[in-house]
Formats: sequence, C-alpha cells, structure tokens
Amino acid sequence: MQKLVVKGKKKLSGAIRISGSKNATLPILAASILNKKKIEINKVPIVKDVITMVELLKHIGSNIKFDLSKNKILIHNQNRKLKTTAPYKLLKTMRAGLIVLGPLLSKFKKAKVSLPGGCAIGSRPVDIHLFVLKKLGAKIKIKNGYILAETKKGLIGKRIRLPSISVGATENALIAASYAKGTTYLSNCACEPEIKDLTIFLKKMGIKIQWIGERKVKISGSHNLKSVSHTVMFDRIEAGTFVIAGALTGKKLKISGIDTKILKKEISVLKKMNVKLRVNKNDITILNSKNIKPVSISTQPYPGFPTDLQAQIMVLMTRANGISKIKENIFEKRFMHVPELNRMGAKIKISRDTSLVYGPQQLNGAEVMATDLRASVSLVLAGLVAEDETIINRVYHLDRGYEKLENKLRKCKANIFRSN
Repeated sequence: MQKLVVKGKKKLSGAIRISGSKNATLPILAASILNKKKIEINKVPIVKDVITMVELLKHIGSNIKFDLSKNKILIHNQNRKLKTTAPYKLLKTMRAGLIVLGPLLSKFKKAKVSLPGGCAIGSRPVDIHLFVLKKLGAKIKIKNGYILAETKKGLIGKRIRLPSISVGATENALIAASYAKGTTYLSNCACEPEIKDLTIFLKKMGIKIQWIGERKVKISGSHNLKSVSHTVMFDRIEAGTFVIAGALTGKKLKISGIDTKILKKEISVLKKMNVKLRVNKNDITILNSKNIKPVSISTQPYPGFPTDLQAQIMVLMTRANGISKIKENIFEKRFMHVPELNRMGAKIKISRDTSLVYGPQQLNGAEVMATDLRASVSLVLAGLVAEDETIINRVYHLDRGYEKLENKLRKCKANIFRSN
C-alpha cells in the first residue's frame, strides 16, 4: 500500500492553479441520468471519487467517456436503456453515490441503490434523502443493505421543508424534482456554491429553477431536456487547503483559478489569525506570515466556516500564540486526526464536539495514519512544517478528493513523494 513521505521545513513559493470541484462534479454527473441529449462537462478533476462515479454510470449503461488529457467528460445516452441498480461494490468507498437515487427514481420510476460508504466521520444518515423522495411520492424500503424505491405514477411536485440542512439531500431533491410532474418548492435547503453550480447545470438542460430565498428554491419539472456544455466551478476546499499551506510555510504563494467572493468566511478567519493575504477577484497571494494569532471558530453550513477545512485550519492553530478553539457542528466524528497530530507534537484536547489547540508547538515528523479525506491532507500540511520526515499511511483517502496534490506542492518547492 502506498505511503506519502513529507520532508518538512521547506518554504513554499510559486503558484498553484486550483482544479475543478469534486463536490460539484458528482451531482452533475448524477443529473446526467435524466438527459438523453449530448452533455459535455469541462474542468473535471481526476480524482478517485469522480472515477468511481464514472464507473457507476458505465455500470448502469451510460455512454460516458472521460478524456483525462483534457479533464473533460462526454455523455450521450440517446437510445440507451439504463439499469436502475447501483451496486455495493461501487458505492462502498463513496458516499456521494447515493446521489443517483433521485434521478434513477424520477426518470425510471424505480431504483435499487446500495447504502453508501465513504469517510468514517459520523453517521451522515440517509433519512433526509428518503424523507424528501417519499414526500415526492416514492414508496421506499431498506432490505439487505439496499434502498428499494418505486413510484408507479412518477414523482409529483410538492412543498417540502427539509428537516435539517443537508447538502446531499438537497442535491437529490433538486435532481429528482427536475424530472417530476409539476412544481416543487424546497425550503431549509443547503446553499453551498456546489449546489448553485448544480442548479446552473440543470437550468442549461432546460429545467426552470429559481432561488426564492437564501434556502428556498422553486423547481418546475420537465422532460423536454436540451444538450448542455458546462464548466465545473473551482474546488473551494482545495483552494482553502493550499491557502492554509501557504500560511504555514509560505514565502510567497499564489493560488489562482478561484472566485474569492465564495471564500469570504475562510479569508476572514485567516485575516483574524494575522495571515498576510493579497486578495484579488480570481486569486490570493499568501505572504510570509509570522505571529499567528489564536482564533475561535465553529463549523457551519455555507456561508459559515466549512467542516471540510476544519482539520487543515487546526494545523495552522498549532502555530498560533495562544489557545484556539474549534467547535464541530456538522459531523460527530471529525476529530480523528487529532491523535495523529498529537503524536507529531501538537497539544490538542477534545471535549465532545470541541477541540482546544494550544500553541505555539513545534511539530515533529512521525509515521501517521490517515482516517478520512480531509484528515489525510491535514497530516500533509503538518508534515510540511514538521522537523524531520513524516510518513502518511492510507493515502488512498487523499486520492479520493485531491488532484495531483504532491505534484502541485513539489512545483512550489515542497519535498514530498510517494513510496510503496
């Protein structure tokens, strides 16, 4: 099994261009199930979760081609009969596979989808997904590890309030409602930029979608869909990760190919920590930052501070002059990286959903174990500032969501490589 080796104390300098968003690509690929016309998706990141979703679509019969040299996916399902089963072997490593439930059910009136796998960071129940689909008219049962859903008359638009904010359930609801009869009004929706990107894609396909409030959306279902070409938005979590890398070890690091309006909260937190940033519309330059200040944050749905950057910002907190605090409000098991950081010399104490990070602490290289996608990259960041060598096991977590991570870091003078 491959390991990642990081030799620390190298100052990063240069430029990193941010890839397309994994979390935007996956629901867009799921939505392609609805459409028989030609679909072109550009700026697709070459990461394991996307490759798995492409394999899933191929499995159900989709005519899909992934041009790795151009980061482009082409789909054309004219005269294709798609299967309605998404098997365990393809969903066991990727929770986002559940997103095919809505489009399969909406288009074919039945679906059999395995209960998903993915990162082990909490229960992330499927209940809200099923709640929404039941409201739209589905009959659902769970048997032998599969969700069995059907609707004899097809899904029918309704007024639905999600019981709690859920990104995946909002995406499933949006896609399912796009092919349902009549009009659906969704409230208490997640409003992440990736969801807005999905709505742009659905609109290009011919669906009438209107945001009528920060967390309210109106969808008028249609079967009259059009060919579409779409460029996926930038990966804001990758962008935030590299900005934090620059704050930790940067001499002068430029992060480009982004929309800084979307990163307002992250930029605000980093400025409070005394990180020196030069912010333009489509890029951020991180300058040599000293005297990092402690800060208190709590993770929230967008536009709050993202849970997917919690582990990374924690590494920066180990450099702060004082005690920082993180309250994790999204997932109940998202501090599994803390014991590994403590093994590297951090001083972090956990009490239920809150971590206290005591700084400044000099981190030291160690052999560590990645537990999930974002935890794995936090260990890379820790390795960049640590004394000596850090060896990170289970790097397959990293490959699920970061495109060419070590290549991008090496171009900026990091000493990082893979080893068997």
